[in-house]
Amino acid sequence: MTSVTEYFDVAGWTHRDLFDGVEHVWEALDRLPDYMARLVPDTRIEGTVMEGAFIQGPVYVGPGAVIEPGAMVMGPTWIGEGSVVRHGAYIRGNCLIGARCCVGHATELKGSVLLDGAQAPHFNYVGDCLLGRDCNLGAGAKLSNLKNDGSQVTIPRPDGGVWRTGRRKLGAVVGDGVQIGCNCVTAPGVLIGPGSLVYPNAFVRGIVPARSVVKLRQAIEIAPLRGSA
Repeated sequence: MTSVTEYFDVAGWTHRDLFDGVEHVWEALDRLPDYMARLVPDTRIEGTVMEGAFIQGPVYVGPGAVIEPGAMVMGPTWIGEGSVVRHGAYIRGNCLIGARCCVGHATELKGSVLLDGAQAPHFNYVGDCLLGRDCNLGAGAKLSNLKNDGSQVTIPRPDGGVWRTGRRKLGAVVGDGVQIGCNCVTAPGVLIGPGSLVYPNAFVRGIVPARSVVKLRQAIEIAPLRGSA
């Protein structure tokens, strides 16, 4: 229920060693700062940094990757081949972005890993998260990483207990192929299994099994406007 392989296919992934020996999937984030320091010791640009984009290194930009004007990228950050960082994006460092990913307009990324094809394209917050292959965040989806009282993030166990993560900040683990609807919010420490769908405007907590649908039912009433002819 909490192993890496239950959420991600890391076989053949360029950075799969980040997950080697990890018992609980979120523990990869504990390794991330040291991993990034080794992976990106200095700035290297093999893609395109457009005029008006800002880089505060060390930052790696892979072949075919593009950073658009108005984006701010702080290091250490790795931006993989063919990925795009759109206008107005803010990447705050310790971010590992795989190939063919999108960090879009007004999206903020911090201390997170995006596997190949992960998309955070419009007005998203992604803090201390793991996003799987080809997952997509709808416009305005926010993956929160800090409890209101600032206490340690825990994750519910099937036996009624909790896993204590040891982290004050922990966002979501979003499995391969997950589709999250517009304006959703995930609580700190959410685990969403691969292939799942989350309806727009939903608030998600706990663990969502693989290939689930998280539904939000609203009662909407349409009535005549008072005083209309």
